[in-house]
Amino acid sequence: MKIHEKYLEALKTFDDYVTVSEWAIKVGDVYPDLLVKANKEATNQKQETTGLREIAARISSQVPKYELDGVIQVDKNERPKKVKYITREEYEENISHDREEDLEPLTRREKEKEGEDSFLVQEHYRHDEFKNIQKSFKNFFSIDFDIDHAKALLNKEDPGSHHPDNFQLLLKHHNAKKSNNNWERFSFDEQCKYIKKVVELQTLISTHLEIDINNSILESLLARLKAVY
Repeated sequence: MKIHEKYLEALKTFDDYVTVSEWAIKVGDVYPDLLVKANKEATNQKQETTGLREIAARISSQVPKYELDGVIQVDKNERPKKVKYITREEYEENISHDREEDLEPLTRREKEKEGEDSFLVQEHYRHDEFKNIQKSFKNFFSIDFDIDHAKALLNKEDPGSHHPDNFQLLLKHHNAKKSNNNWERFSFDEQCKYIKKVVELQTLISTHLEIDINNSILESLLARLKAVY
């Protein structure tokens, strides 16, 4: 068995993501001959090192190739990054999932355009006002709201429509968590309470962000939102 195959065999013993360092330790445990050899090679290095460090460095250099070959999955959100072994079936599923995610923005925009093409004048106004209010929260309060579809456009079981009656404001990270799930739309009172809580939180750090929290502007935006909600 080649060395890189032994590396992968060691990784297979884990059920979840691990760091390269943890992977290297497992290689040494499963294949002590590799660790003995690496320790000998480490003594010949100009810089002080160890066999485990040498194994970890070699694994790290192979990670991009392993990922390209579809035998490992890398979680780049972690620091240090974490990896796990995946089967061919899991790799194909990941490719299919990634393809769907890449195409989602196009599918969503097509559904939005279809909805906008059927808008009456009043619906166009409400749609545009939602967008203007969203931008104002960004400009005056540095708050990133998304215009969320309470019933998600891309929900597979019960897709919603691109219509002002389905709009609500959610923070970007809340909307990302919601994803394509359907939520019962906020009542206006709930929407108002949600926005005020977000502004209240922003108030706590406003001096650090050099933001002037203006309650008159907030009340004006909420009044405008109520008119089109």
